Amino acid sequence: MGRNIVETIVGALVLLVAGVFVFYAFAKSDRTGPDGYEIVARFGRIDGLKRGADVTLSGVKVGTVTGIALDGKTYQAVVRMAVSANVNLPLDTNAKIVSESLLGGTVVALEPGGDKNLIRANGEIQNTQDSIPLTELIAKFMFGGTGSK
Repeated sequence: MGRNIVETIVGALVLLVAGVFVFYAFAKSDRTGPDGYEIVARFGRIDGLKRGADVTLSGVKVGTVTGIALDGKTYQAVVRMAVSANVNLPLDTNAKIVSESLLGGTVVALEPGGDKNLIRANGEIQNTQDSIPLTELIAKFMFGGTGSK
């Protein structure tokens, strides 16, 4: 009988510790909540970009990629992003897809312009730069080009 009580207490402590870890993880996670707004950008290629990827401004996370779709008419990738409400982006903002590190991880980097007018909710970033595959960069470095002239 005494052994069952000890096992029950140990089990309860394990569940309590697991609950504390889950609570801590949710409390410390960077989630863009309902206080943000959504914008769209179109790219020719988005190699490695996934839903949930970071959207950064000057290296600081200001949003998250919420969706990726293919435009059937232009064959461009349409990237939807949720951006924090306290970030006001000018109309001439540039969006480019860059690698976070050599080991992987792709993010959308925003570079604000100087326009006085701001992008509104559900607005579109007009100036975009596609991702550049690492293999093409290595080929250019090693062989002076990719072979096309």
